[in-house]
Amino acid sequence: MNDFSLIETLRWEPEIGFIRLRLHLARLSRSAPRIGFPDAQDAATKLEEAVSDATTALRMRLTLDRQGRIEVTAAPFVPTPAGTEWKVRIADTRLDSSDRLLRLKTTRRGVYETARAEFPASEADEVLLLNERGEVCEGTITSVFLDDGSGTLRTPPISCGLLAGVLRTELICQRKARVGRISVKDLKAGKLYMGNSLRGLIPARLVG
Repeated sequence: MNDFSLIETLRWEPEIGFIRLRLHLARLSRSAPRIGFPDAQDAATKLEEAVSDATTALRMRLTLDRQGRIEVTAAPFVPTPAGTEWKVRIADTRLDSSDRLLRLKTTRRGVYETARAEFPASEADEVLLLNERGEVCEGTITSVFLDDGSGTLRTPPISCGLLAGVLRTELICQRKARVGRISVKDLKAGKLYMGNSLRGLIPARLVG
């Protein structure tokens, strides 16, 4: 429990500021006490300091470790081109639904890196992980959303063994998404979307 940090990845835009900042900070504040980390009370200040001279869109990465140290790094943000549809493949790697750390966004990413490495970038834009019961969980860097024709996107419950994504939380609060288990069969019958707070919703197609 000492070899990882909590992490938040955000987008900053010159005319808007931080996208979904309140939800990112709320998740960080909820996560820290659950694993005995200090409260990240200086997180907002550190983020604002990091963009004080910025003039172009940025991908911001904030980490909080067990000692309460906060680090912020920035990199140029390149948006996903309009009309993009990701190719998605299913990994052989499985998530353990009993692993409660999967519900938190941390730098402990071994299982996701293993899944991503199963396919070259030319064969998959994102890789989907299932749990030990074969239930759909999440992508290596995204939450899963399914348009099943009901008018509201369906996204897997946290209990399946997955991260409480910020975009996922926002869409549920806006009643644009609802929680419900998803099978591989369901994916083939509906329209798939992958998404995160950095990039928003991206149409996807299951291949293979």
